[in-house]
Amino acid sequence: MIKRIVDISDRAYVRLNAQQLLIEKAKEIVGRIPVEDLGVLILDNPAIVMTQAAIVACQKNNVVVVFCDEKHLPYSLTLPISDAHSLHHKVLRQQIEISVTTQKRLWQQIVRHKIRRQAQTLLAAGGNSRVLENLAGRVKSGDRENHESQAAQLYWRLLMGDNFRRQRDAEGVNALLNYGYSVIRAAVARAIVGGGLHPALGIHHHNQYNGFCLADDLMEPFRPWVDLVVYRLREDGRPLEINKQSKQLLLGMLGGSVIWKGSAMPLMVAMHYLIADFKLACLEKGMSLEYPTLQEAGQS
Repeated sequence: MIKRIVDISDRAYVRLNAQQLLIEKAKEIVGRIPVEDLGVLILDNPAIVMTQAAIVACQKNNVVVVFCDEKHLPYSLTLPISDAHSLHHKVLRQQIEISVTTQKRLWQQIVRHKIRRQAQTLLAAGGNSRVLENLAGRVKSGDRENHESQAAQLYWRLLMGDNFRRQRDAEGVNALLNYGYSVIRAAVARAIVGGGLHPALGIHHHNQYNGFCLADDLMEPFRPWVDLVVYRLREDGRPLEINKQSKQLLLGMLGGSVIWKGSAMPLMVAMHYLIADFKLACLEKGMSLEYPTLQEAGQS
């Protein structure tokens, strides 16, 4: 069953009653959501109050609780560190012992997937994707020649124009990209924890202050899908800001249909299959890591 994504943008009081989250506004209950039906809960107002019982219930059901900052961008998220997977200790030990060679091999595959999806986004936007398709085939183990960065420089210019600059703190297109990436990151982190892995133990990203290095690794091939949504928002002449309409489009990606090994399913479900394959690929040297593909594109 596809889990629900709930975004609360107004002042509210969130509490637990009979394993349901009750959302109150001005002392009136405006929403009742069974905790077991939730996948992601986004809190986007500094005046939201959530009880400890409600937070713990979300954690016990592997619900990602996302806290947004004053710019409405996801700033932090909470996930359980126990009970999310029955074999947590065994799987975590295997994750810690992944060899450097395996990490480099998997990162090579992830970068190839990312660049190929950038090429598909360019194609969907009416651009020329050939140069990126060629670049993807040249990525070596560990991407030691940094083809990911080379592809990014070409990609943004071809997709957004010569004057576009990818900036983390900028408004407009950049803010929408940041929001979309954060949503994808939260969903990938949820799938990682649900699979018994620890999101801080990355295969390429390594930062002692980043608790989601593995999520940052595995989410890379999903970024171009966010880019395509934002590109279409810009081309349609819609306001380039984080509002109700843009949130719906970006959050809707998680429930959007993708193809996973010939079967159609919501992206959030496919992420769990991706994590299961990642775990196998860490143990089996000859296994290739596959990613879901957009159903509308019909390409891999």
